Amino acid sequence: MTALEEKLKARIAAEGPMGMDGWMAACLTDPEHGYYTTRDPLGAAGDFITAPEISQMFGEMIGLWLAQVWMDQGGPAPFVLAELGPGRGTLIADILRAAGKAPGFAEAAQVVLVETSPALKAVQAEALEGFAPRWVERVEQLPEGPLYLVANEFFDALPVRQFIRVEDGWHERCVGLEGEGFGFATRPVQAPELDYRLEDTAPGDLVETCTEAAKVVGEIGQRLAQHRAGVALIVDYGDVLSKGDTLQALRAHAPVGVLETPGEADLTAHVDFGALAAARGPAEAAPLTPQGVFLERLGITARAQALAGRLTGAALSEHIAAHRRLTHPEEMGRLFKCLALHPSNTATPPGF
Repeated sequence: MTALEEKLKARIAAEGPMGMDGWMAACLTDPEHGYYTTRDPLGAAGDFITAPEISQMFGEMIGLWLAQVWMDQGGPAPFVLAELGPGRGTLIADILRAAGKAPGFAEAAQVVLVETSPALKAVQAEALEGFAPRWVERVEQLPEGPLYLVANEFFDALPVRQFIRVEDGWHERCVGLEGEGFGFATRPVQAPELDYRLEDTAPGDLVETCTEAAKVVGEIGQRLAQHRAGVALIVDYGDVLSKGDTLQALRAHAPVGVLETPGEADLTAHVDFGALAAARGPAEAAPLTPQGVFLERLGITARAQALAGRLTGAALSEHIAAHRRLTHPEEMGRLFKCLALHPSNTATPPGF
């Protein structure tokens, strides 16, 4: 039994079954035993590897993209360069290295990281030595100013609720006690926000919603519109519409049950990009674009070829495999999508 398991059993016994959003939040962010609050989950020694850890090319492409958007918008200074859930700081470090080639970019950038994990903050500080980053715990705490923001595999970790369609409405999927462990349960709920999904679902279908994601995007959209400059790039796995059970748990790079070892496995769900775009408020949304297509439009293959010229043997093979993993439709290229938000007075960003 994990330390968090005992705590969750006591909570369910006292309060009754908890929604999947409560389960995810507790497993990931419990102050004492949460997955993100107690460890560095990234890399070979962790539970998963993200695109920036696969190759420097990912961050370089995004860095050059941010610099181009910034220049296209007249190079506002100062501006806020923010990342949501920056992991080990690899992506933002690669972004700064590449975007720093644009005159004035690095000097005008105020680096702010939205992070709650003490363990990861320490790693990020080391990766960003010399850039004087600041940390906040919520998007609402970002300083005012033109906002240039990146969120790579951030929204998939936000807690989702799960609803199962019945004949004339919805039941919510919950976690209850079952024997010596946990089990799934359902309860009838009123969910008028899902009335529009009655048209494209049938009894037995499951859909997921994420209230927190909509709040975050709404705040970003308001800031972009307010300052009439900036951009937000969201990269994650998911699709334009949520349908089916996508909640998954990963431990030591292998899938496990979502009710097993609470607090010791990463929990994520596919992102409903349609809901994110709808929550953008007064900002504009560029067309949803697969990651592979986006990176190819930015020139990742030319960059890969340039880097390959310096490599041989195993290093070259690993480099070729990294390019394929980031861009190929059978790897991350199609499953991962890119959504860009921008002020209505600015042009659609490059790559979209």
